[in-house]
Amino acid sequence: MTGGERGAGDAAEGLVRDALAEDVGDGDRTTSWSVPEGTRGRARIVSRRTGVIAGIGLVERVFRSLSEKVEVEAAVEDGGEVEEGGVACRVAGPLRPILTGERTALNFLSHLSGVATRTRTFVRAVDHTPCRITDTRKTTPGWRRLEKAATRAGGAVNHRMGLYDMVLLKENHIRAAGGVRAAVEAVRGRADDEGLAVEVEVESVGELREALPAGPDRVLLDNMSLSELRSAVQLVRGVDGPRPELEASGGVDLESAPAVAETGVDLISVGRLTHSAPALDLSLLLEQVEE
Repeated sequence: MTGGERGAGDAAEGLVRDALAEDVGDGDRTTSWSVPEGTRGRARIVSRRTGVIAGIGLVERVFRSLSEKVEVEAAVEDGGEVEEGGVACRVAGPLRPILTGERTALNFLSHLSGVATRTRTFVRAVDHTPCRITDTRKTTPGWRRLEKAATRAGGAVNHRMGLYDMVLLKENHIRAAGGVRAAVEAVRGRADDEGLAVEVEVESVGELREALPAGPDRVLLDNMSLSELRSAVQLVRGVDGPRPELEASGGVDLESAPAVAETGVDLISVGRLTHSAPALDLSLLLEQVEE
């Protein structure tokens, strides 16, 4: 696989297998009945609007799952931009597997490129500041590694992959533990033993002040106003020794992202990068048929 899909191979293999089984079933009647056996062809996948490409490796997986003789040549690598009418990749080989795999390949590429495209718009909205855009766990079940690879292709940094690779204490954990400081103190030692970062969610500058003595690595500032965010940044900058990263979260959109970044927070987490990104409009166009 290429670029953004590194580390997502197992997820990709299973998804491609299931997607083809779902679409092809016991056979593609349309293609097998209309396309003579042995026919070869060349096609290109083009974008109907400007966007960022992610998922080229999955296109190759789809077609080569149907025939090892199909060749896929990327015109744009993951993370690269394609103009309206531009070519994302070219496909050549036996025509039957190309037409059978067309929709499955486009579904993967369109969705992941849509995630990357939306991510790039957020990254550009804050690129006049040191603030970084990060994703969330609000992903399509089974697609997390692929969607997070797509946000990386768009220029974001990944948040935790799941519940196992970072400790993130949220409202319900805090309530169950007896408070912000108590929650951080409850997990700090075990997290250190396993080499895991600890993040805690706070809803006010007062809760931030309570959390700091417990030594969180990151603090999630949930649904705070711009003035509250600035106060939080000022408070943390006054901490002696290592200071936690500050992550702003909660309803940040393209319009508000620049102002949030300008408060001085380190990160802005955006669920809509993955949970509601519109697909990039892509089509496979047949260029040449060879009997």
